[in-house]
Amino acid sequence: MAEGLVAVGTPAVTVILPGVLQRLFPGSVRRVELRAATVSDAIAGLDARWPGMRDRICDSRPSIRRHMNVFVDGERAALDAPLREGSVVVVLTAVSGG
Repeated sequence: MAEGLVAVGTPAVTVILPGVLQRLFPGSVRRVELRAATVSDAIAGLDARWPGMRDRICDSRPSIRRHMNVFVDGERAALDAPLREGSVVVVLTAVSGG
């Protein structure tokens, strides 16, 4: 699907962003409603609204960056994870310590 175009019937989902991304992208909001069939589509939708956000979440492979986690309806997810109507996608920064 061409970037920026959304197919009819594409699921409406909610994406919740961490505070660190909100601070890096002025004007961004914590909770975003958009239409996306996969996690990758959702990240593309975020990037369309706030250019550069994809680069903060994904690396060049493309894959989710090591220091980021994405969960769909409470389960850790990869970029190709499918989304359904009403899914909640949570983007979190990884927590480490020792």
